[in-house]
Amino acid sequence: MYNFILSNCNVVFLQQFSSKDSSLQLAKRNVGPANRLSARSIHRRRLLPTQMTAKHDSAVLTDDLSAMTNIKADMKSLRILELDPGLEPYKDHFEYRMKRFSEQKMLIDQYEGSLEEFAKGYVKFGLNKEDWNIVYREWAPAAEEAQLIGDFNGWDGSNHKMERNQFGVWTIKIPDVDGNSAIPHNSRIKFRFKHNNGVWVDRIPAWIKYATVDSTRFAAPYDGVYWDPPASERYKFIYPRPPKPKAPRIYEAHVGMSSSEPRVNSYREFADNVLPRIRANNYNTVQLMAIMEHSYYGSFGYHVTNFFAVSSRSGTPEDLKYLIDKAHSLGLRVLMDVVHSHVSNNITDGLNGYDVGQATQDSYFHTGERGYHTQWDSRLFNYSNWEVLRFLLSNLRWWLDEFKFDGFRFDGITSMLYHHHGINMAFTGDYNEYFSESTDVDAVVYMMLANSLIHSLLPDATVIAEDVSGMPGLGRPIDEGGIGFDFRLAMAIPDKWIDYLKNKNDDEWSMNDISSSLTNRRYTEKCVAYAESHDQSIVGDKTIAFYLMDTEMYSGMSCLTAASPVIDRGIALHKMIHFITMALGGEGYLNFMGNEFGHPEWIDFPRVGNDWSYDMCRRQWELVDTEHLRYKFMNAFDRAMNLLDVKFSFLASTKQIVSSTDEDDKVIVFERGDLVFVFNFHPDNTYDGYKVGCDLPGKYRVALDTDAWEFGGHGRVGHEVDHFTSPEGIPGVPETNFNNRPNSFKVLSPPRTCVVYYRVEEDIVEETKNDLSLVEDGDFDDDVEKIQVTVPVFKSKAQTSDISKQVMEDDEDDNDNDNETLI
Repeated sequence: MYNFILSNCNVVFLQQFSSKDSSLQLAKRNVGPANRLSARSIHRRRLLPTQMTAKHDSAVLTDDLSAMTNIKADMKSLRILELDPGLEPYKDHFEYRMKRFSEQKMLIDQYEGSLEEFAKGYVKFGLNKEDWNIVYREWAPAAEEAQLIGDFNGWDGSNHKMERNQFGVWTIKIPDVDGNSAIPHNSRIKFRFKHNNGVWVDRIPAWIKYATVDSTRFAAPYDGVYWDPPASERYKFIYPRPPKPKAPRIYEAHVGMSSSEPRVNSYREFADNVLPRIRANNYNTVQLMAIMEHSYYGSFGYHVTNFFAVSSRSGTPEDLKYLIDKAHSLGLRVLMDVVHSHVSNNITDGLNGYDVGQATQDSYFHTGERGYHTQWDSRLFNYSNWEVLRFLLSNLRWWLDEFKFDGFRFDGITSMLYHHHGINMAFTGDYNEYFSESTDVDAVVYMMLANSLIHSLLPDATVIAEDVSGMPGLGRPIDEGGIGFDFRLAMAIPDKWIDYLKNKNDDEWSMNDISSSLTNRRYTEKCVAYAESHDQSIVGDKTIAFYLMDTEMYSGMSCLTAASPVIDRGIALHKMIHFITMALGGEGYLNFMGNEFGHPEWIDFPRVGNDWSYDMCRRQWELVDTEHLRYKFMNAFDRAMNLLDVKFSFLASTKQIVSSTDEDDKVIVFERGDLVFVFNFHPDNTYDGYKVGCDLPGKYRVALDTDAWEFGGHGRVGHEVDHFTSPEGIPGVPETNFNNRPNSFKVLSPPRTCVVYYRVEEDIVEETKNDLSLVEDGDFDDDVEKIQVTVPVFKSKAQTSDISKQVMEDDEDDNDNDNETLI
């Protein structure tokens, strides 16, 4: 049975594979009489599908008019307006998009069974085994004739012609031969079709699950590959998904460029060699870039050509499954960088090859200017199209179900949210910038459907939005009127650090500006903070470490000689910048591969301009592994600050109070959870007996010190000192307190350092066997109830350094040995 809806001025067909039947009724919209269509007129138009157009906002079909009552009920509980009364003037906008979402989901439930069933399109489309046949289906309404070609028939499709139904779905059923598939596993295939100008073209099937290229031929086209390995070759997952952490500590990684050698790395090499490093540094989540197949390596994976296929440069689908299972065995969750905001304009290898000039209702994309992104040189989806929704939602389910990903980072959300795609827009925070005719409600509804699906399939999923605009509600639940993401990236933070490093001297650094930039986020919408990601080190820019130390990194990183002022400053500020970003910038933290140890230089993928060199498209792990180089200090501190969150869960705490931003002293003091952070950005001044405010009275000790010897510091702060608080002012009267804090204690604060203090519980017997540069077996889980927390007490600076150094080496050796037998 096939039905359709009229939506957003385009006719959109509903492909129905079930046997359900129902009468078609028109659900009246709140759009005025002139914009309504009668049920009879819809049936009449249905008989002439090629002539269907509608000059109205939207008309939807439903079996039950009473269902609209449920939609109206949803409108009454827009809690987002209660959380932010400033959104009240835009209530109509929120109600409209909520209504659109509810109607769309209702239609999917009605004609496809459920959103979850709708998102299993890969079971019907593409190549699938059905009984003793291979059945191939492709949605290509613009095709006039179609064939399946490949190695199995000598690339001659004359005996494998496909049949088209009235809705543009082409089908062929190929019986097995002598009990074996007529199309062998790992053999090449393509979809050949003739469009209206009489030209035959060969395209990779849109739902292909693997695609490869002949690497010996320059600019060779990709081929679709039929991937159906025998049971003996299929990877079987062993380990369960790790539980969702209270706060994600994310390691952003690109598998291809993760080798120390100038080449493309493999999924299995990454699993065996890089994942243990991530685990050792106490991250709990890995975010993988460039997983979806992309024909141009230099696109960093963001110009996707084949949405259901893993990038074949790094291996097969089974190899990627091995990687994810290995990560799970180490307690690491795995997020996928998913690109649904645009499509590569590559016609030969990608989805764009299915656009041969047809109308938008018969295409994956919008036509004209709306279907093209001028800055990215790529195509843009028509999110109101039924088959586009099927394709994209099924794509999400495919990666969750087949590969066991634990969530997604959605790329390019700003481009989706607005018709102007954020181009030449300087968002100021004015709510009119977010809720107007510029908002692409079709895309918003798609993201609401996507988040609804993901959290239905995997309630513990983590879904992150990359949005530079700061749209309110992006990170609130759908049932409150939000779009449903769990986190948004705090994208303004890295830009702030680059501005400071490029344009300001140390004495020009503003404590107020740094603090406000890090804390400037929407209440109740969680952010993932980062000082730098892959974006900040792409060619034309460079890593923070290279900004700080530049060419002296080539000659001044040896511990065998004294550190120069540039190196000493660079290492100190590298630790401080990343640490204050983590501690104050959000409810999660992200680091890009290599930046944890101060990777030098920049990233440059092989291209014509660099003679196709891989030299800048790799990670120089040997730098951090060489004992006499100073890179180990930054790596050790990265490990320690992650462990600080393991022990104290400060990232997940909603208690964040900045008590002082002193421009003269260049000091920032704040509390996160029950920890007290003292950042001294002054290049020269040491403050002895520096008074800092705190909430709870008692005794405080050092929890973490950027100036410790094991982190490349000067060991100026004694870790064995107890700091006792003094009451300040009248209890309960903040204006009488010290910096609005009821208690205070005094500390030593050397220049360019941060020292973190924890409150000692007097009734707890402290143990001295652990320090913050190590993690014991089992401590990777953020579930605090499952962690044996031990409070670190440093007996002496020299002893701390020796213990940390020895334990770090032993722990890494243990991890390496354990990993050899995990899988």
